[in-house]
Amino acid sequence: MKRTTISLPSDLALAAEREARRRSISVSEIAREALAAHLGMAGEARDLPFANLGHSGTRHTARRLDELLAKEWRR
Repeated sequence: MKRTTISLPSDLALAAEREARRRSISVSEIAREALAAHLGMAGEARDLPFANLGHSGTRHTARRLDELLAKEWRR
């Protein structure tokens, strides 16, 4: 695990501390959960929709990469 220092506004720090006390966990765990949820990493591992782009069967996959990724990530 990597240690990271962040600066929070007082109201956000107090809210995190209050939630940590309420749930009997550390503020670090609150921050990890919040970041994981925000980054879409909470719960089950997410499939990588672009893993098979090289096997799409079409010749224009590289040109349409942004379009294809946007479509897959909306699922």
